[in-house]
Amino acid sequence: MAAFDTNRTTHGSFGLIGRIGNLIASASDAVIEWNDARMTRNALSGLTNRELEDIGLIRGDIDSVAVRTCRH
Repeated sequence: MAAFDTNRTTHGSFGLIGRIGNLIASASDAVIEWNDARMTRNALSGLTNRELEDIGLIRGDIDSVAVRTCRH
């Protein structure tokens, strides 16, 4: 019977190429997060004060809600 070690991590095993890939992935994630917050902010800004009140928000909450909902 053969045993395989499947618990090894590959973090740092790619050297410079891995670090560049991680940098690109981080930048891509930041852009995606910014765009999601922007879209949420635009959608909430398009609601009337009455519609915002119906979902328990006021206009001043829009920025904090947009940022909070888009973070993982």
